[in-house]
Amino acid sequence: MIHHSKTPFDPFAFLSHPGLGRRIVNLAPKETFFSQGDSADCIFYLQEGRAQLVVVSAKGKEGTISLLTAGEFVGEESLAAVVGLRMATASAVTPCTALKIVRAEMVRVMHDETAFTNMFVKFLLGRSMKAQSDLIDHLFNSSEKRLARVLLIMAEFDQPGTPNKFIPPVTQETLAAMIGTTRSRVSFFMNRFRSLGFIDYDGRIQVHRSLLNVILHDQLPEHKAQKPVTMNSLIEDSHPIRHGSRATPE
Repeated sequence: MIHHSKTPFDPFAFLSHPGLGRRIVNLAPKETFFSQGDSADCIFYLQEGRAQLVVVSAKGKEGTISLLTAGEFVGEESLAAVVGLRMATASAVTPCTALKIVRAEMVRVMHDETAFTNMFVKFLLGRSMKAQSDLIDHLFNSSEKRLARVLLIMAEFDQPGTPNKFIPPVTQETLAAMIGTTRSRVSFFMNRFRSLGFIDYDGRIQVHRSLLNVILHDQLPEHKAQKPVTMNSLIEDSHPIRHGSRATPE
């Protein structure tokens, strides 16, 4: 009797090609994957390009939540038990290619294929850790260090392999919204980084590895050196009796 073994499921092959309940979409810069308030009925897997998540308040104030790179999912809130509405707008920053997967197909493959579920859970954990890192950055770092961190992430210095030192097109208003400061302060910091040789920009922003010193060692002229932020230091700094009050970062 001949036994036919099942071909192992390949999550990356699934995410690379169209099929039942999924199709390839191409977006030009500024085109949207979905808009805030739309029905959350599908999820996207970003194959190529860079995208961003933006939220607008009831009073019209806009804020950039996150920048997304190839290999990330967009719109995972569609997998909630009850289909709701999008809480943010996802749009392309550069030309993007993505796989659009309808909610029912995404739920099916997660139920049937353990390898895919493991990969997706790993992605969700990574995004959760990044959100925590972003929160710590806002709570404990100055706006200058927050800007340095955002530029390094956009240049993919946080990714293995050779980083892309040129970042996608981004306005100073967007950078200001991401780090919680004003456009004029971003302009001041950018000019400072350029004068120190950390970045170059003439149409496109090029980030140099030396900018890492701002994050890792606080090596800025005329700045008092500080120890890198660690979990122990965060716990100690939060003790109001032992350490007294802390100055709020700029």
